[in-house]
Amino acid sequence: MTRTSPTSLVLGIDAGGSGLRAAVAAADGGPPLATASAGAGNARSVPERLLEERLAHAVGEVLAGGRAARVRCVVAGFAGAGIPGTPGDGGHGTARRALDAALARHGVRAADVQVMADSEVAFAAAPGTPPDGLVLVAGTGAAAVRIRGHALAATADGCGWLTGDDGSGFWIAREGLRRALRGLDGRGPATVLLPRLAAAFGAGPAPADPYALRYVLIDGARAASEPARLARLCPVVFDAAADGDPVAEGILDEAAGLLAGSAAALRPRHGEPLVTVGGLIGPEGPLLPRLTTRLSAWALTPYPVADGLPGALALARARADPAAGSGRMGGCVPPA
Repeated sequence: MTRTSPTSLVLGIDAGGSGLRAAVAAADGGPPLATASAGAGNARSVPERLLEERLAHAVGEVLAGGRAARVRCVVAGFAGAGIPGTPGDGGHGTARRALDAALARHGVRAADVQVMADSEVAFAAAPGTPPDGLVLVAGTGAAAVRIRGHALAATADGCGWLTGDDGSGFWIAREGLRRALRGLDGRGPATVLLPRLAAAFGAGPAPADPYALRYVLIDGARAASEPARLARLCPVVFDAAADGDPVAEGILDEAAGLLAGSAAALRPRHGEPLVTVGGLIGPEGPLLPRLTTRLSAWALTPYPVADGLPGALALARARADPAAGSGRMGGCVPPA
């Protein structure tokens, strides 16, 4: 009598700035068998111990029922991970240590564990898992990335809220506040952003005294100075633009232009694959139509993805295939 061995599994992880997701699937194809989520997973901003805890939570959920021993390959994409060995970039090392510790907790002894940038797994979520092309990210932060041979080859922006992230949700919210204040004191045109942002800070009816209104915005912004919190004001700008406010419309047009400019800095090739990801330009992203118009000069058609989890699984399956090529997409042997 011949016994059939249990199907080998692959584990995929997408750890972004706003959330971390994990999934386990059969190495030979099919939908995920289980998915789980945890808190933020940026390897540069989340403390290593906390990142380990979040990874352990998500991994433990998807590997329940004795799946750990069947995991053959693991691919994890982390925001803030950067490129292995890059001087001054501790994000990759933090991600790797936290992931190794989380896997060890659950008895995963996969022969191949790969830590990548979140943009790399996001790009792999495109149809056919193409090896080369561009990724545009626009959520709380923003960046453009060139992928070559399934690996990060170059970036434009992604410099963080203080020194970059042009066109991001944080940038849009901050510009809304700045231009509302300019309109209040006469440095710029009046805008409905002024009372709407004041209301978003819980001010109720706009104070009649312009100085009181001024400090509602200033103090509110100061209290919400954490980038992810301030970026939550971004919908106020989109709503004002939808109602025809020219100042809000100008902010969104400028944001789309800045994102397209980041892509242009990577010298796009005519018609090459382009993946867009993040709350602003993922599926049904509110900035996606404006961005698509600006990218038409290079015949680039965005392929929006919700996150990089499908890409992480696709890359893990490619690595698990003994017939796969060498390098970062090379195969691996079954777990001991």
